[in-house]
This record gives sequence, structure tokens and C-alpha cells, in this order.
Amino acid sequence: MRKINAVLISETVKRLCIEANCHLCEDVKECIANAYNQESWPGAKEILGRIMENYEIADKTQRPICQDTGMACVFLKIGQDVHVLGDITEAVNEGVRRGYRDGYLRKSVVRDPIDRVNTGDNTPAMIYFDIVPGDKIEITVAPKGFGSENMSKIKMLRPSDGLEGVKRFVVEAVEEAGPNPCPPIVVGVGIGGTFDKAAYLSKLALLRPLSEKNSDPFYSRLEDELLEEINSLGIGPQGFGGRTTALKVNIESMPTHIAGLPVAVNINCHVTRHKTEVI
Repeated sequence: MRKINAVLISETVKRLCIEANCHLCEDVKECIANAYNQESWPGAKEILGRIMENYEIADKTQRPICQDTGMACVFLKIGQDVHVLGDITEAVNEGVRRGYRDGYLRKSVVRDPIDRVNTGDNTPAMIYFDIVPGDKIEITVAPKGFGSENMSKIKMLRPSDGLEGVKRFVVEAVEEAGPNPCPPIVVGVGIGGTFDKAAYLSKLALLRPLSEKNSDPFYSRLEDELLEEINSLGIGPQGFGGRTTALKVNIESMPTHIAGLPVAVNINCHVTRHKTEVI
């Protein structure tokens, strides 16, 4: 049994909060650059150029890529042979608290959905636990802005709706979102499980590198088909038209009930932030 002090978790989360907000993932940068090179509409090309300039400045100056530094979504893969010395949840929240303070990141969390009083430190984090084999902890911090989160949808389709029903729901969700989630977007899709599990899968899909396709050939093809349909909508970068509405569609699926076909669409803006470290 390997022992890990909760202090190490806090330190790691703090660092990842700052890094994720200031340094866009290389796979996302590559997709944006490719979109820029392939874009023929001048307005769209101009917007993509500005997006590239923005993340380059953020890299150089260690400043947030976006003013909405998001709600901290923290994914923990905890080895079953690990014993944490301390409270894991409090350790994560302390890391978020310090990261948003020391990184001068905007605090966007309110203590209650109705009274809307800001907690002042961007806690609590949204924490997702997964127990896995091994004696390490993998920590992923994915700050989620709500311009895109607000455009996300979930629907309990009927099995009779089938594949066409799934495709129609995903494309309609993006079409209804329009320019609101700051396209070009990344679309996470969760299919199967239960109401809550489908939503979790759609958020998990956003963590997969854009250079990686679904390992299942069926879902890999479906990702390509949906991306083509979404980009044919012509919404384009920031809604000004063009061929790049989405950079990628990532799908995650799992078994479900014979009577169900849950589908969730979690939309992310072009600032698809996440950083991972193993301790």
C-alpha cells in the first residue's frame, strides 16, 4: 500500500488549475491551425487568426486564454493500492482555492443557484472519482466555462429513435447553440448508461485528445459523420460563417437498459482546457 499525503494533491491541483487556464493543449492548437489553413471565408480566417494570436499571447505572458476561467472540474483516477493521508475532497478544493488565488483567475462559483452569492475562491470543485488498479493517482483538471456549458443538452431517446435519432439530436443541439458557445467548438457526446451517466460520458469525451479517434470503428465513423454534418451548418468561427463550426466530435458509449437510449451533448468552446498529472 502506497501512502500519498493530501498536501501533494493540493499542490498538484493548484498547478494544473493555472496551467490549464493559461496554456491550451497542443492537440487543440493543431486543430485550430489546420482550420485556419483550410478556411476560405475571409471573415472566418480572420477570427481563427485572432484565436491563434490570443493563445500565443497567453502562452508567453502566463495569462488566462479566456476571461471565463471556468468551474474547476477535477477527474481523479485513484489506484486501489493508494492510501491518502488526509481528506481527498478537501485537498482538491484547497488546490482549486490556491490555484485561482495565486493564478489571478476569475472566481465564478456561487454558493447556491438561487441566492447567487459568490464563494470567493471558485470552490467547490466538481469532482469525479474513479477507482483503478495500481498505486498512483491521475489528476485531470478541466476548467469549464459556462458559455458553452449552458448550451449542453441531454435527452432520453427511445430505442426506436435509433441511430438517426441520435444524430439528429446531436446536430440540432449544435445548431440551436449557434454562436453562443464561442465556436469553433469541441462536441462531447455520451451515449448509453442512465440519465446521469450519459452526461458524465459526454463530459469525459471532452478530455480525449482531438488527435485520437474512438477505438470502436463504428463510433469512429459516427464521429466523422457528425463532424461533417455540424460543419455543413455554416455557423463558423464565432458565428460569422465559414467551414469550421466544430474542431472535433468525441463520442463515449456504454451499455444501457433495453428500454432506453440516453444521449447527452456537452459542448466546449475552442478553449478546450485540461491538464493531467500522475502522482
